[in-house]
Amino acid sequence: MPSSAPDVPAEVDVGERLRELRRFRRCTLRTISARSGLSESFLSQVERGRSSASIESLRRVAEALGVSMADLFEPDGVPGPRVLRRDERPALTFGVLGKKLLLTPLPLRHLEVFAGELEVGGSTGEHPYAHGDSEELFVVLSGRVELELGGELFELERGDS
Repeated sequence: MPSSAPDVPAEVDVGERLRELRRFRRCTLRTISARSGLSESFLSQVERGRSSASIESLRRVAEALGVSMADLFEPDGVPGPRVLRRDERPALTFGVLGKKLLLTPLPLRHLEVFAGELEVGGSTGEHPYAHGDSEELFVVLSGRVELELGGELFELERGDS
């Protein structure tokens, strides 16, 4: 008689997962040690299953690797190359007569590339468009755009950035 119990994912070897993520990020134990404040020997022992890490240690290692805590317990391995097809791009409207298209497949943690389209007379809206501490690149592909940076107004044309 078949079981009606739901499938439960296998237990994840956190040490092995840390090693996978560290190698995927092309980091040495020394690099992660410097970023996390944890010793290389401790990190090595955790990766080899010879020592357990506290939640706080795992949080520090995750931060050093640029991943979430949940990523440390993900059984599917490290992300591989991804493709995002043109007709599958998430799009959202913004401002007045504007649209934004995601150009990078999810989940990329350190890079998001969007293409923004403004119709004639369009703007990002009443409030300035900004992302806090992230870096942004703006390239005019066609037409002209008025851009305000640091209180100064710039008129950009095709090819300007």
